[in-house]
Parts: sequence; C-alpha cells; structure tokens
Amino acid sequence: MKKVDHKVTALAEATVYMPLLQEGTDVWSPVKAEVHPGGRYRIVGPMPQDEQWSFAPGSFVLCEPKTLSDGGQVIVASSIAT
Repeated sequence: MKKVDHKVTALAEATVYMPLLQEGTDVWSPVKAEVHPGGRYRIVGPMPQDEQWSFAPGSFVLCEPKTLSDGGQVIVASSIAT
C-alpha cells in the first residue's frame, strides 16, 4: 500500500469589513476571513442575528481598500470572487 503524505497548512486570517444591508447609511462590520490565493478571502461566520451581511458566511469575496473618516485603512468586501 502506498503511503500518502497529507500536509496541513494553516490559512492566514484577516479582518475584512463587511457592508451591512438595510442600515440607511454606509455601515461596515469587522468580520473574520481566511486569506486565499488570488486576492480572495473566505468569510468566516456566523453572522450575528442583528446584522444582515452583503455576503454570506462561507462566501469567497474580493476586497478593496477603504480609508475611514479617521484616516485608518481597512479592506472592505466588495464582490463575489469567481
């Protein structure tokens, strides 16, 4: 029987700012995400019951940099990754 060598690699984690729906103004919530090749991020859940995210937990998304009003820089989930 041939031995199969399985390597487990830990994915890097990042904080992605998730656009919230039905807020009446632009609002983002920091969520955990796994960093994947090709500039993709996989959103890690669960989604809090009092929030409605633009992208569901488990989704692969692309992000864009955003400068906040205080001058801080974050990355914001902007579209589904294909």
